[in-house]
Amino acid sequence: MSTARFTTFLTQLADALREEKGPELAYLLKPTSEHGKGLVKEFRNPTRQSLSYYEGSLEGPWDEIAIQYVLVVNHCARKRAKEAFKEECTLVSLFLRFFAQNSGWTLPALFSILRDLRDLASDVRDNTANMEEAARTISKAFSSCVTDRQSPLAESRKWGVYYVVGLILKCYFRVRRISLSKNILRAIEANPDIPPLSAYPRSHQVTYRYYIGMLGFLNEDFAKAEQELTLAFYNCYTGAHSNQERILTYLIPLRMFRGHLPSRELLQRFPVLDDLYTPFITAIRTGDIRTYDASLDRFERRLVDLNLYLTLEKARELCIRGLFRRVWIACEKSTRIPVSMFFAALHVADTDTTPEEAECLVANMIFKGFIRGYISHEKQMVVLANTNAFPRLADRPSPYALLQ
Repeated sequence: MSTARFTTFLTQLADALREEKGPELAYLLKPTSEHGKGLVKEFRNPTRQSLSYYEGSLEGPWDEIAIQYVLVVNHCARKRAKEAFKEECTLVSLFLRFFAQNSGWTLPALFSILRDLRDLASDVRDNTANMEEAARTISKAFSSCVTDRQSPLAESRKWGVYYVVGLILKCYFRVRRISLSKNILRAIEANPDIPPLSAYPRSHQVTYRYYIGMLGFLNEDFAKAEQELTLAFYNCYTGAHSNQERILTYLIPLRMFRGHLPSRELLQRFPVLDDLYTPFITAIRTGDIRTYDASLDRFERRLVDLNLYLTLEKARELCIRGLFRRVWIACEKSTRIPVSMFFAALHVADTDTTPEEAECLVANMIFKGFIRGYISHEKQMVVLANTNAFPRLADRPSPYALLQ
């Protein structure tokens, strides 16, 4: 058996460890690297037993990590995702033994192998159990990062906290086990000696803020969601187009409720979002309920998959407000408008609405702050305020009230 490639690999590992070269160590442990393909050719059908000859070739646990790496790259080369994931779990566990006794120079290697672990878990068919196992393994790395009390701050493992948390949240979101996120967020709050988020690399901040924003959105804490997603978007690298699109998918509807509709220039940069949101935005601007309802039907499956259907269904009230405002303008901004005028507008908009329902919709608009005034039920008259009868959406005190 020729061992030239593997001997070279062991030498490179030893050099990277001795010189504390984190990025080089990360590259050496990458399953898709060129030297990994070379090891596949060298060891046709390796087993842990056949590779036991090399135990002791490096200081522990690196001899075992090197053996695990050979097993991982062979399974990857043969498209055996489940077996590759299992062996990568063992490799990560071995690495964490070393990581817990060293400083932050090892973080690039940690990030790389944890990312590989998550990717291998996602490659497994019916991957829910594997993704949860990956999250549990990655959580051990989080503990090792948080508990670094000995390294100087500049070299601390704590600088890996938010990257690792981002990977854990990605795993939970992938398998829709979002409730499990609470434990890891509590752990961050319970460790006040972690450096502030603003001190971390911008990419770590963006990923973390995106998932915190998504948690806020799904938990109906919309103000928090808008705040975090806005910060994530403004700090996102401009070349990361897909990441910006992912953030805007949820930020745009949240901003719509604040009365901030996206510009054409913004939407043209993201054709997918342009196709999805432009019909709704145009309908809101013109008060075109018919087009809005047709768009809800057209994009129903897509919106359900994105957890956005109920949000945009409730945003229909913005469209109704736009229609009622057009009635007000058509009546020369009179302070007294018959309820029948609003009913007629709804009828023209092709909505199946009775006069009683029209009156109820006007009352709802007044209650939610879209219109300033009151209804004289006896006279079937809407009495509007002399000034600012239709307040700007951005000026409403509780812009997310209709989402609750």
